[in-house]
Amino acid sequence: MKVLLINGSPRPNGNTTLALQEMERVFAAEGIEAETLRIGSEAIRGCIACYSCSKTGKCVFDDAVNVAAEKFRDADGLVVASPVYYASPNGTVEAFMDRLFCSTPFDKTMKVGAAVAVARRAGTTATMDALNKYFSISGMPIASSQYWNDVFGRGPGEAAQDAEGLQTVRVLARNMAFLMKSIALGKERFGLPEKEPRAYTHYIR
Repeated sequence: MKVLLINGSPRPNGNTTLALQEMERVFAAEGIEAETLRIGSEAIRGCIACYSCSKTGKCVFDDAVNVAAEKFRDADGLVVASPVYYASPNGTVEAFMDRLFCSTPFDKTMKVGAAVAVARRAGTTATMDALNKYFSISGMPIASSQYWNDVFGRGPGEAAQDAEGLQTVRVLARNMAFLMKSIALGKERFGLPEKEPRAYTHYIR
């Protein structure tokens, strides 16, 4: 089994990295292959709604989004971790997620999603809410933990002092591993849920 972790921090050894490393260790112990992509310092522009991806199967801007798309296709789960900027994911993460989910035509049903927010003080739950919406619109079960998936720390390494936050992401990783394994067994026995033809309703008549 595979899980893809997205590190949205521009700091290579910051607190977001520390939180994801805690999860990586749990995934390894659970026998799940984990790969982390750090995109926080990449020049990732926003989606322009050109919809060329509907014809080509990939985003017109050939950057880290297309690299991640191939890995996401093969993964059983996706973790997205972002530092909090003004009570939201940082702009790079939002641009990345918009384009990743818009440009990937493959079925994401029952891939497990998890969001992690890292902050000095506040805005973590709003950041989690924003990130979870990508999963909930795609038929992806959302993994939870014993508390909201947040870790606190401002300066490099400060998150190591947040014992509860680090425990929370460890529990998150274990719960996510359980979900991915359980879904794999369910797919083997029952298959995926039946899909109806998609109905689109617009509000302007």
